[in-house]
Amino acid sequence: MDSVVSMDASPAKPMAAAWLIVIAVSLATFMEVLDTTITNVSLSHIAGTLGASQDESTWVLTSYLVANGIILPLSGWLANVMGRKHYFMMCIIAFTAASFACGAATSLAMIIAFRLLQGLAGGGLQPTQQAIILDSFPLEKRGMAFGITGITIIVAPILGPTLGGFITDHYSWRWIFYLNIPVGLLALWMVNQYVQDPPHAKAQGLKKIDYVGLGLIVIGLGSLQIMLDKGQQEDWFGSLFICAVALTSVAALVGAVTWLLNQKDPIVDLRLLAKPGFGISCLMIFFIGAALYSSSAMLPILTQSQFGYDATMAGLVLSPGGMLLVFLMPLSGRLTNFIQARYMVMLGFALCGIGMLMTSFLTPQSDYWAFVTVRVFQVIGLPFLFIPISTVAFMNIPKELSGKASALYSLCRNLGGSVGIALVAAYISRQQQVHQTTMAGHLTDSNPGYRTLLAQSTAAYEAHGAPASAAGAEALSSIYHEMLHQAAMLSYNDGFRIVGVILIGFSMLAWLVPRNKLHAKKDPTAAAAH
Repeated sequence: MDSVVSMDASPAKPMAAAWLIVIAVSLATFMEVLDTTITNVSLSHIAGTLGASQDESTWVLTSYLVANGIILPLSGWLANVMGRKHYFMMCIIAFTAASFACGAATSLAMIIAFRLLQGLAGGGLQPTQQAIILDSFPLEKRGMAFGITGITIIVAPILGPTLGGFITDHYSWRWIFYLNIPVGLLALWMVNQYVQDPPHAKAQGLKKIDYVGLGLIVIGLGSLQIMLDKGQQEDWFGSLFICAVALTSVAALVGAVTWLLNQKDPIVDLRLLAKPGFGISCLMIFFIGAALYSSSAMLPILTQSQFGYDATMAGLVLSPGGMLLVFLMPLSGRLTNFIQARYMVMLGFALCGIGMLMTSFLTPQSDYWAFVTVRVFQVIGLPFLFIPISTVAFMNIPKELSGKASALYSLCRNLGGSVGIALVAAYISRQQQVHQTTMAGHLTDSNPGYRTLLAQSTAAYEAHGAPASAAGAEALSSIYHEMLHQAAMLSYNDGFRIVGVILIGFSMLAWLVPRNKLHAKKDPTAAAAH
C-alpha cells in the first residue's frame, strides 16, 4: 500500500492550476472524440458534393478510424520521444490544420487523405490527456478529474450525430470541420499556458526504433479496423477482400504480441496488463466502449430508416441522455472517494443493461419520447462505470509508465467501440433476414388472419377509388412493406437485447474489480498536506 501512496503523491501545483489543466486538455480531446461520430449523419451530403457514391463516402469514416486505431497504442512511445507537452501540442496543431483541409476538400481523395491525418493527430490526444491528468492530481482527487474527462469521452460521441445533423441540415457539412478551428486554437493556447511536463515526461529523444514491432502493430490494427468497418458492407467472410484483411490482421497481431512480450523496452508495453486492476479494467472498458458506440450508432439508424426521422431529429434522440451525463459525471467522481469501485461498477453495468433491455421492447408505434426515455436509461449507468474503472486501472501504474498505460487503455475502449458496432450491426442484419423468412411463411392463403387482412386492405384501397384490378396489388405491397418494417423492428430489438444480457452478465463480474483506496475517512492532517 505504501508503494501506491508514493506512486501517486500529490504534485506540487495549486489545485486551481490543476483544474485549468483539465479544462485545457479536455477541450482538445472533446474536439477529437466529437469527430469520431459527427460525420456519421452527413455522409450522403459529403458524397453528393464531392461526386462520390454512398459506398465510397464511407471511407471518410474508415480512414479516420484506421489512422486513429493505429496511432493510439503508439502515442505513449511518441510522447516519451518528443516530450508529452510538445507531442500533445503537435497533435492539436495537426488536427486543427487537417480539419481546415477537410472542410476545404474538393474531391473524395482529398478528404480521405486529410481524414487520415486527422486520425493520426487525434489518436494521440485521448491517452496523452489521461496521462497529463494522472500527473496533475493526487489519487483522492482523480475521481472528480475523471468525471470531467469522462464528459469528453462519453458525451462527445453521443452529441456528435446531433451536432453534425443540425449543421448539415441548416448550413453545410464543411462547417463540421471548420468548427474545430477556433476550438483547436483555444486548446492550443491553454495547453501552452498551463501544462508543464514533470521530469519523467520530458523528451527522451529517439534512441532506437523498433521497426518490427511498429510494422506489425500498424499492419495488424489497420487491417482489423478495415475489416470491422467494411465487413457488413462486403458481406463479411463471403468476401475475399475481408478474408484477406482478416488473415493479415490475425497474423500481424499474433506476431506483434509475441514480439513485444520479448522486448526489453517495447513500443507498446503489453506487460502492463498484468498490473493489479489494469487488465480487468481494460477488459471492462472494452465492453463499455462496445455498448456505448454500438447503441449510439444503432438508435439513430433505427429512427431514420424505420421512422423517417431526419438527421437532426435522430441526433436529438441521443442528446437528452448526453446532457444528463454532464450532471452525473461529477457526482460519480465524488462517490469514488466513499464507495468501493466494485459496487459502483456493478450498479453501472446493471443500469446500462436494464436500459438496453428496455429498448428491446420498442414497437412500430413508439414515438420520439419513447426513444428518448430508453436512451436515458441506456446511458444513466455510464458515469458509475467510466470513473471507478479508470480510477482502479491507474492506481498501481507508476508515473513513468502512465503514458503507455493510457495509450493501451484508450485503445481498448476505442477498439471495443469498433468491434461493438460491427458485431451488433451484423447481428441485426442477420436477424432481420431470419424474421422476414419466418413472417413470410405466415403470409399464405392457408392462414385465415392473412386472408382477412388482405381482404380488408383491398377493400380499403377500393374505397379510396383504386380500381379493383389494382387494389389487390396495392394491398399486397402494403402488407409486404409492413412485414419488412416489423422484421426490422424485431431485429433491432434482438440486437439491444443481446447487448443488455451481456452488460447484466458483466455486473456479476464486478466482484473481480480489486478494492480501491478510499479517502473519505482519511486523516485530516494528511488531507491538509495535499
